[in-house]
Amino acid sequence: MTIKRHNPAELHTTPGYHHVTTVEAQRLVFLAGQCPLAADGSVVAGDLAAQVDQVVANTAAALRSAGATPDDVVRTVIYVASADQAELAAVWTRLTESPIGAAFSTASTLLGVAQLGYPDQRVELDVTAALP
Repeated sequence: MTIKRHNPAELHTTPGYHHVTTVEAQRLVFLAGQCPLAADGSVVAGDLAAQVDQVVANTAAALRSAGATPDDVVRTVIYVASADQAELAAVWTRLTESPIGAAFSTASTLLGVAQLGYPDQRVELDVTAALP
């Protein structure tokens, strides 16, 4: 399997992700939106960072269950229930510095949204991976 990531010269410099990801794969893995939910289904207590950490743990577990790693990720979409640029930047930084940080070197989108599905939920992560 080959995953190629690049940034066309005509496009702006990115903070770590690539504008274009192409892949030739035998199998695609689509994760449901990974939420900051504990094993009992409750939204984790704490601040935005605690929610990001739970999303990271859940995403790592979901990838492992499919036989994938963060290096196999070809697309991410990050949703943050906030219009505050500093909060969005903090989520991006925490994700890229996390154990699944390699997943964000690919085609990635970061969105500030009005609301997410669970009460008090602040962050959600949508992931696609490609496997040989």
